[in-house]
Amino acid sequence: MRLQAALPDIGGVTEWVNQKVSNDDLTGQPVLVHFWSVSCELCKMGFKELNKLREEHPQVEFIGIHVPRSEKDTDVDAVKETIVKYELKHPQGIDNRHAVVDAFENEYVPAFYLFDAKGQLRHRFGGARALSMLKRPLERMSGEIE
Repeated sequence: MRLQAALPDIGGVTEWVNQKVSNDDLTGQPVLVHFWSVSCELCKMGFKELNKLREEHPQVEFIGIHVPRSEKDTDVDAVKETIVKYELKHPQGIDNRHAVVDAFENEYVPAFYLFDAKGQLRHRFGGARALSMLKRPLERMSGEIE
């Protein structure tokens, strides 16, 4: 997905947890879309920091998208247990059909896509250092709307 691209449709998930969200709900505010998988240990290690960032930046809408990397990862109950265990309180889409991950052309977990209030992609990060690289852009994006 190219920078400045519009926020793809997030409505194709299998099921929403915490809150159902549509693209219309996200208009006019910065949005961070976070791709993760229940089998990704690196993802789990970053959840505490992700939750901290969510609390520090309430003006940014955080959206989690669970992407199965194997047949075992399609167990919706296991995904829901992980969401509860790691206190992922923001909306979580379970994308068992890969509709959202394909729309984003995403190949990594963890992966982060930060969109501005106009719905344009401003930053994207994937892999082991993605979460640490996200901090400064989040601060800048938060400062733009205060």
